[in-house]
Amino acid sequence: MIHDTTLAAITALVVVVCGVLFIAETFLRRDDPAGRLWALGFLSAMLTTLAYAAWANDADAHWAVALGNATFVAGTGFMWLGCRRFNERPMRWSIVLVAAAAVAAAVGVLVAGPDAGGWAGALWMFAPLCVFALAAAVETRRAAMRRATNATMLALVFALQSLFYLCRIVVFIAVGPEDTLFAVWFGTVPASALTVVLTITSVVATSVLRATRTGLRGRTAIAAEGGSALDIQTAPMFAQTLAEVVRAARRHGDQVAVLIIRLEELDYIATAFGLELADELIAAGRGAVRRGAPPLAVVGEDGDERLAVVTTVRSAGEARRLGMALYRELFDAFNSISGGVLPSLGVGIAVSSAYRQDADALLADARGAAARAASSVASAVLVADPS
Repeated sequence: MIHDTTLAAITALVVVVCGVLFIAETFLRRDDPAGRLWALGFLSAMLTTLAYAAWANDADAHWAVALGNATFVAGTGFMWLGCRRFNERPMRWSIVLVAAAAVAAAVGVLVAGPDAGGWAGALWMFAPLCVFALAAAVETRRAAMRRATNATMLALVFALQSLFYLCRIVVFIAVGPEDTLFAVWFGTVPASALTVVLTITSVVATSVLRATRTGLRGRTAIAAEGGSALDIQTAPMFAQTLAEVVRAARRHGDQVAVLIIRLEELDYIATAFGLELADELIAAGRGAVRRGAPPLAVVGEDGDERLAVVTTVRSAGEARRLGMALYRELFDAFNSISGGVLPSLGVGIAVSSAYRQDADALLADARGAAARAASSVASAVLVADPS
């Protein structure tokens, strides 16, 4: 039979090794906000194991329990925050919530005092862990993470963690931590086993998710021939530019065309054929869009799966011909490097008119057309119907 100390050592080893690997990869790979938050989650988990080890070696180290509980809560909170950042959701209130919960977990131990032992302030730790794990599970089923196959593993382990801590809270309140029921089913041994499963699954899933996200964001070091990633605007900058172009075109009576180029299934390509191929496809796609766009057109990012082009046109027919030209340029670029492994590609177009001259509406219409085009068997280039 494995003793508690042995299992604790195994758990600490798994957490530290996984955390070091993920954090090292964070430094080696390109910037990704979600990845950095997940790295903080693994770092918090490592600090948790060290704090609990310090308390195990010195029962009077009351501060270690407070630190361990706080970093435990922060670790799960950072995993949730990483999921929210991956989905590009608002972060301010959620960051404040995680910080407050971590502080409360530490204060709960200090208020209980050293005589309370290792379970001091336990409920102040259990409750946030249950809530943050549930929130993370829900977040993996929304927006961009919902479309990522690997996020399903995260959803399952976070849901399991939330259920475990919910049951742990109920049993802890009902019978106390010294009862056999709590010790056998919700004590150190089952909690350690859950931590091992959660850590291993999380490091695998988040590594794959981060790898696909960094490629989709286009911050690749592979230069596309004939173009540069530096001349493609970021999403906020492009949105601002689009609004200015629409206002100027409205004054002069010109028509504005917004083209959205949507790439899908890059996560599957990265998983099946390697991140290097996915990176090359991203670089080739960005270069192809830059080459295929009119000389005075503005090219920018539009989220993590899309590039956008805004230019003036004389008619919707001209905009469609431009979309077809971009599609052919992209198809040739992809085919030249991938050996037949091609992402799903769709080009959506929206053209302004006397009744449709709003930048946000044009962008939304073009996105909808691109989504339909990427999944359509009839045409990969679609013009949105005038609204």
